[in-house]
Amino acid sequence: MFISQAFAQTAPAAAGGGAESSLLSLLPLVLMFVVLYFIMIRPQMKKQKEHKAMVEALAKGDEVIIAGGIMGRVNKVGDSYLGVEVANNVELQVQRVAVVQVLPKGTFK
Repeated sequence: MFISQAFAQTAPAAAGGGAESSLLSLLPLVLMFVVLYFIMIRPQMKKQKEHKAMVEALAKGDEVIIAGGIMGRVNKVGDSYLGVEVANNVELQVQRVAVVQVLPKGTFK
């Protein structure tokens, strides 16, 4: 009574370049991922690789800065922990990954 009848309409015939237009619509998305990779992901991976190499190369006697900003000298070297002397007779046990920077010899006195 109050509802009118709905009639389905047939869709117009598709143009000949359907696959080509779908590839062109994906192009901006692919370009965004490429830019994201070169601006964010690749530099971060490079930085992680450099930090890993620095941590693996730590040896007794190296002067380091650990994550809390504390400066000290490495006294003990273990597989995953270091003994870092921060003052006379004061030694901290820290994880290797907590080392932020290796300082030049003679910096920590």
